[in-house]
Amino acid sequence: MRLAVLADIHGNLPAFEAALEHLEGQKVDGLIIAGDTVNCGPDSAACWSLALAQGCSLLRGNHERYVYDLHAPEAPPEWRSPRFEPTHWTYAQCNEAMRSQMAEAPFSLRPEGTADLLVVHASKRADNDSLTAHTPTETLDLMFADCDDRLIVRGHNHIPGERQWDGRSIVTTGSVGFPVNGEPTAQYLLLERRRSGWRWQHHSVPYDLDAVETRFRTSGYLDAAGPIARLYLREALTATFQLTPFLRLYRRWSPTGELDLETAVRRFLALA
Repeated sequence: MRLAVLADIHGNLPAFEAALEHLEGQKVDGLIIAGDTVNCGPDSAACWSLALAQGCSLLRGNHERYVYDLHAPEAPPEWRSPRFEPTHWTYAQCNEAMRSQMAEAPFSLRPEGTADLLVVHASKRADNDSLTAHTPTETLDLMFADCDDRLIVRGHNHIPGERQWDGRSIVTTGSVGFPVNGEPTAQYLLLERRRSGWRWQHHSVPYDLDAVETRFRTSGYLDAAGPIARLYLREALTATFQLTPFLRLYRRWSPTGELDLETAVRRFLALA
């Protein structure tokens, strides 16, 4: 059995198309998209439609939740702030049927025909759990409580990696649309089950970065989604963290929020 796991496409259509084209030569038996198909990039609706067209297993991640819960009564107040303008763009681009599909997508998956493989977006516990080489074992016990699978595949962190835990392997895919390991490629995971157990290989597919920048501009996204969209563009083109370090500096520059977001983003981008 050969399975491909893609995650964290984030509305980057050129990257998604490149990954699918590369998969055509891999002779896989199944495709799983492990969440965060949408948001951050300009083409969330197109990416969601293309994912559905594959007839694949499609999980929901935290960014699907941001979209389908954006206007829920219990939504955090900060979701109405300028920081979340890219999410408001995504919400408007995706129709009600798409948002319902996102809400109904499963949180985790054990692929048919396997008894020892679990696929999640972030963890079995939550859709936004981060996992690194230094995550304490006690935290992993909570993230994957009552999990007996020998192999766990996840996305969310946008950096390919592997972690051993209690005799099991946790493998993090790279991000298709927004990797942050310094390689601006479409990154995904290929799994192969052999008699000796599962084997995996990380793939990194070059694609047209100029096409990404063109989509950010010609779609209207870069103008409509506010200053945070410019950070997402740089993140996509450089495969480096932009939003997280910006938010840390922003809190330092303006602990009470007196510095407007536009000015803060301009200052941050000028530092590079």
